Amino acid sequence: MQASRVVLGLGGCVDYELKLTAGVLEKLIIEYGVVAAELSVAPHAVTGERDLLVSILGYLSRGAGGEHFVASAPALSDFAGRFPHRETLGGTSVRAGLLMSRLGVPSTLHLVSVNDTFRRLLPAGTEWVDSGGADTFYPHLIVQYHRGLRIRANDLDLHAPFPNRLIYVNDPANADMRLTDDLGDRLSAAEVFLISGFNAMRSAPELEARLAELKRHMRRLPAGAVTYFEDAAYHRPDFSRRVRAALLPDIDVYGLNEDELQSYLNRPVDLLDPADVAAALTAIHELIPVPTLVLHTKYWALALGAGDYTEAVENGIVMAATRYAHGDDFTLPDVERLRGRPRRPASVTFAAALRDRLGDMVRCVPGFELDIPDPTTVGLGDTFVGGFLAALAASREDNR
Repeated sequence: MQASRVVLGLGGCVDYELKLTAGVLEKLIIEYGVVAAELSVAPHAVTGERDLLVSILGYLSRGAGGEHFVASAPALSDFAGRFPHRETLGGTSVRAGLLMSRLGVPSTLHLVSVNDTFRRLLPAGTEWVDSGGADTFYPHLIVQYHRGLRIRANDLDLHAPFPNRLIYVNDPANADMRLTDDLGDRLSAAEVFLISGFNAMRSAPELEARLAELKRHMRRLPAGAVTYFEDAAYHRPDFSRRVRAALLPDIDVYGLNEDELQSYLNRPVDLLDPADVAAALTAIHELIPVPTLVLHTKYWALALGAGDYTEAVENGIVMAATRYAHGDDFTLPDVERLRGRPRRPASVTFAAALRDRLGDMVRCVPGFELDIPDPTTVGLGDTFVGGFLAALAASREDNR
């Protein structure tokens, strides 16, 4: 077994990525008889393609992102088949690892599912371990839409105010989230450990068993290792509290985005209002009392609490912005050119005002001024995490 300084877990997948188009959506709205009143309340369960359509339209109308379990796996493939789509690799740990590899920071991926498609798409030389006993293939549906997408059918007249992405999943392997027997051995040499993926679990007894097992493995982490936990939308929302209760004592950095922040607080947050964000940060830090809380949004990203993670936050926001502008095919020269682009003026003003309110306990990095007609909205949070961890791993190497 090769020891790695960076271990990224806990699961990954193949994604079907597609971009919504008005013509197909309008045809489906008419075919299924969807009306505007249905969008005010999200479906309690996405059991088929009609529920999937209603869910997507509700998010699109708000410009929001999200993730959901879908009871019908055929509904995912049926919907994907209506649009041009491509196969990519997904999961926070996988996308973060691919970005880190491109930046010259090696890691080991802990996976729960592999297949021929996954192996074909994974870059040569990527180190990975798999807890599954046999190949499995449970593709996730990743839906992108651009700002300004206009949908008019029946009594619906929708206009997407922001670009965003949605994730729909029926994945027994990630729902099971089995861990490799040698995870503790691998963690014994790690300086950085990423935890993500528990949001896909659906069985309470299995969740408790996996959390206890993970904590046993994590006892092997060296003193001084940094454990980063990236939040997500839980398929069973009550599981979020269970995961936090089990793992918060062992987490150094806890990351989340604006959708997750607002979901926890059960209210909208004006992301360019320093007073509103300061109040939200106080409330979320009481709910999630970790040494460092990282919040990444479309306007800025910040670290709140102990330690100076400014360089890591900056690298995360640069990498996410580069992906937003150039997609999967961005190059290192693209990264360097983007670093020189101007920041969004409203975000610069916001960051300074937030610093005046909260002082040295917050390090807020403003986002870039980007006017991209056809941006990539998939994997931005994952890319932020990869950029953050790449900078963190590099700084620890420099301090050796």
